[in-house]
Amino acid sequence: MNSILKGLFAFILIIIAFTKAHAQNPVIQTKYTADPAPLVYHDTVFLYTSHDEDDAFGFKMQNWLLYTSTDMVNWTEHGEIASLKDFKWVPYDNGAWAPQCVQRNGKFYLYCPMPNGVGIGVLVADSPYGPFKDPIGKPLVKQNNQDIDPTVLIDDDGQAYLYWGNPNLFYVKLNQDMISYSGEIIKDPSIAKVEGKPDAFHYQEGPWAFKRKGKYYMAYASTCCPEGIGYAMSDNPTGPWVYKGSIMDGDKRSSGNHPGIVDYKGNSYLFGFNYNIMKQTMAKHYERRSICIEKITYNADGTIQQLPFWSVAGVKQLVKLNPYTRVEAETIAYSEGLKTEKTTEWERNISWNKGNKIADRLYVSSINNGDYLKVQGVDLSSGVSSVEVNVAALHGGKIEIHVDQLNGPLLGSINIDRSGEGDLFKTITTPVRSMTGTHDLYFVFKGEKDLFYFDWWKFNKKL
Repeated sequence: MNSILKGLFAFILIIIAFTKAHAQNPVIQTKYTADPAPLVYHDTVFLYTSHDEDDAFGFKMQNWLLYTSTDMVNWTEHGEIASLKDFKWVPYDNGAWAPQCVQRNGKFYLYCPMPNGVGIGVLVADSPYGPFKDPIGKPLVKQNNQDIDPTVLIDDDGQAYLYWGNPNLFYVKLNQDMISYSGEIIKDPSIAKVEGKPDAFHYQEGPWAFKRKGKYYMAYASTCCPEGIGYAMSDNPTGPWVYKGSIMDGDKRSSGNHPGIVDYKGNSYLFGFNYNIMKQTMAKHYERRSICIEKITYNADGTIQQLPFWSVAGVKQLVKLNPYTRVEAETIAYSEGLKTEKTTEWERNISWNKGNKIADRLYVSSINNGDYLKVQGVDLSSGVSSVEVNVAALHGGKIEIHVDQLNGPLLGSINIDRSGEGDLFKTITTPVRSMTGTHDLYFVFKGEKDLFYFDWWKFNKKL
């Protein structure tokens, strides 16, 4: 019996290890992210997020981040795109809550709430990557403590609407400039009502407004706590809203939630968050959240089929990744143990005379023995002869590239035999074994401590 139990235990460990190595949800692991605000623009999903700091006890949020993807599984970080410092009228350095970015007439408008009655601000940029600037120097909306969680819908007739609020839903008509509004702010009387249940209260916070096939939708965090994701529908952008059900029920594994929904390449996706990354190392509850994605399905009448709680598997990859052009190391499907950092390289190392800027670098950091990053669905159809990696050596170490599994076949091994060069990024080219086809690649890091910084990689085709 002992041998049977030992064998079963070993099998369970293998299954756990396999599942952990192949996990896709949460989709961001190098930072804590929440309040997803996806925007589809030019064949790319731009994912704007709030950012829980690594030492957050409650909500400790100082800036907003950006990630992009064209395949829904490999996400590239672009770092901080705005912060509370961009609003000169905000009196504190904590409170960068749930944003949303929308595009109109070649401009990008980032609506940002600050809690405690400070208001909802707006930033504007000429590019979805920023830089974002405050065009009005004051809150766009300032009523009371309910001024949080903005969402924007631009209707087919060109009229834009701004919605927000906890525990009530408010809305106002935005002007064409998207940085001012006309008319009165209206408190919606219908969103919390459920037919036949006069005492039911479903709407909580985190509204996400969108239009699909002539129907208006309002998804939201519902029925605290734990919060699920509910939704209502209407024939008009101003309601009345009719409760249609739960997209995802609340679950004790995640006290809060915040939906974001987009259509992309023929599919519909729900974004939200859980606490799974934090719970890998912490026993108590802290506000350190991680964004997840699931595919959603609409019924013929436009209603949404209910989903179970966030899966481990996540969503399917839509297109293959091209490895023959420079791939940023912070393009990741899944990782363990890693962080990202940003630095600026200058011509001279003299604080009062830096000279010209060489580069702004965002790179993978906190690399230690056994850490890894996975890139999914890499198209090696043209074959490979060598790999280039751009790194800055701290104590030095090794990168092993494994195929399809964390301990799968070894495609190549890059020795980083330098040390004490953490401020000098250099490119190392190393031969790899011949291989074709589409594969998941695992960049596994080996060494003793603080190995190196990792900026980008690229494969060279087989001649």
